[in-house]
Amino acid sequence: MASPRPRLSRRDALRLGGLALPALALPGLLTACGSAAGTPGTVLRVAQTSDPKTLDPQKQGDLTSMNVLINMFDTLTTRGPDNQLKPGLALSWSSPDPLTWRFKLRPGVKFHNGEPCDANAVAFSINRLLDPATKSPIVELRYVKQAKVVDPLTVDLHCSQADPIIPAKVSLFGGVAVPPGYLKQVGSAGFAKHPVGTGPFTFEEFQRDHQLRMRPNPAYWGGKPAYDELVFLPMPDASSALASLQSDEVDIVANLTPDAALQIQGYPGVAIRNYPGIRTSYLSLDTTQGPLRDVRVRQALNHAVDVPLLIKAVLDGKAREVPTMFPRESFGFDPSITPYTRDQGEAKRLLAEAGFPDGFDTSLTAQTADSNIAEAISGLLAKVGVRARVDLVDAGTYSSRLTSNNRGALGPIYLAASTGWTLDAESLVQSNVRHDRRQSRWHNPQADRLIDAEELSPAPADRQKAFTSLQQLLKQEAPFVFLYQIDNIYAVNTRPSWHPGVVGVLAMASATVTP
Repeated sequence: MASPRPRLSRRDALRLGGLALPALALPGLLTACGSAAGTPGTVLRVAQTSDPKTLDPQKQGDLTSMNVLINMFDTLTTRGPDNQLKPGLALSWSSPDPLTWRFKLRPGVKFHNGEPCDANAVAFSINRLLDPATKSPIVELRYVKQAKVVDPLTVDLHCSQADPIIPAKVSLFGGVAVPPGYLKQVGSAGFAKHPVGTGPFTFEEFQRDHQLRMRPNPAYWGGKPAYDELVFLPMPDASSALASLQSDEVDIVANLTPDAALQIQGYPGVAIRNYPGIRTSYLSLDTTQGPLRDVRVRQALNHAVDVPLLIKAVLDGKAREVPTMFPRESFGFDPSITPYTRDQGEAKRLLAEAGFPDGFDTSLTAQTADSNIAEAISGLLAKVGVRARVDLVDAGTYSSRLTSNNRGALGPIYLAASTGWTLDAESLVQSNVRHDRRQSRWHNPQADRLIDAEELSPAPADRQKAFTSLQQLLKQEAPFVFLYQIDNIYAVNTRPSWHPGVVGVLAMASATVTP
């Protein structure tokens, strides 16, 4: 039996000393090579941190819920493991004028109850999402005024202003199709109890806090999935989830942190798989007051925070450094822009030049789950004289403060992360940069103009030019401390074979399972 790999201690992580832990090898997909005694033959069991908030796909806006729902519902466009935008319910799309997007639909698609998924159903779905009475938290289609039927297989989305990335926005949350006849029959409450979509799996049973079961859709337009049942299990505690994996009660544990993954590394019959992820972390700086108003101070913080060392010592190598807030897989990323040099001497020089030769006192707010990384960042800042007290808050408190009208509710510095699932850089900066956006704490007219240019320009070349200039400006003005893209990390047994895309959505139709 292989010996369990020693776990990285909190003290070692915070000290940032010694040798870096090596990144795990990626020998291939989640390769199936056998079956433990008593394992159900063709049932795939996936654990994630919680149940979906609702089974109505238009009344939720979080990836944990969508991880489940994407298996029962289709979207107009989709993305495969190669991260490229592909046809879903729509076979093609075009923009006949700057304020209109036209989608040509796949013929012959039916909902699980036999209802046709045609232009009428798609227009109904988009208009239901936009209807204030639906109270949807999904905001991606905020510039869409109305969906209209052109012919039985053609739908137009009419916008109030140009939105060049509508096709990407309907690849997940914004593009779900729901059945108008069934909704009229059972109402929204009945629909949430027994959802009906067009997806690769049909709803079977939901026992909250226990399990959600689905069966393959034999009439699925993309082909019936290759196993007999898909089960999602809510397991908020990573240790319990990993124990369930070892006892053969679960096949895949998703959404692991690097620290949790270390707990099980080296156990027989269990493997850790990490794949490049899109979720991008950064420190938001309140540039409107205090020492952080000075660009030299903000640049000093970027020099002081040794991101490669954080990745090696605290994240077990399961992340990638980013030069600004733009992840590498997003449209708009410019590889010619390089990260800050990690130079404590330069950081001290800039602080002294700004009038803080002895540093200053501040605070760094983070969610409790991010305590290790927050403490490590605080330790690195202390080396150049910036004494950042770490304030930890629970996820609910963090979220309420982040989305409040008080832009200072999380203090002068807070640790944040964004998942730009559209794979367009607009998603990463839309709430954080333009001065009038909810989470912006930076007033820069040039940045505002560049945001307008990338959001409104229909031509990809013009958008890329604006994005490049914005990245150059972000690096120069340093309104954030730029950190890393965290990997998507899974623990698996030997039964499933599956490859996630960079967003990490748990779309399981392409998986195979060894009995």
